[in-house]
Amino acid sequence: MAPSPDFSNQDAVVRRQNRGPPYKFLVPLVYAPVLPLIRIALRHNPVWRDRLFFGVLTGAFAHGAYLVSELYDVESK
Repeated sequence: MAPSPDFSNQDAVVRRQNRGPPYKFLVPLVYAPVLPLIRIALRHNPVWRDRLFFGVLTGAFAHGAYLVSELYDVESK
C-alpha cells in the first residue's frame, strides 16, 4: 500500500517559491516624496494643489488600511 501524502510540507514549499520583493510594502517609497512635490509644484494653483494632495493622501490611507486589514485577516486564520 502506498504511503499517504504529507501535506504539512506543502506550505513550506509554497512559501519558498515567493522570493520576489514585496511591492505592496514599497509603495510608500513612491507616494511619500510625491506629497511635498505636489505642494511645491502647484503652489500657484491652490485649488488643484489641495485636491491632488488630499487625493494622494486619501490613497495613501486607503493603501495602509488595505495592508493592515490583510495582516489582521492572515493572523485571524
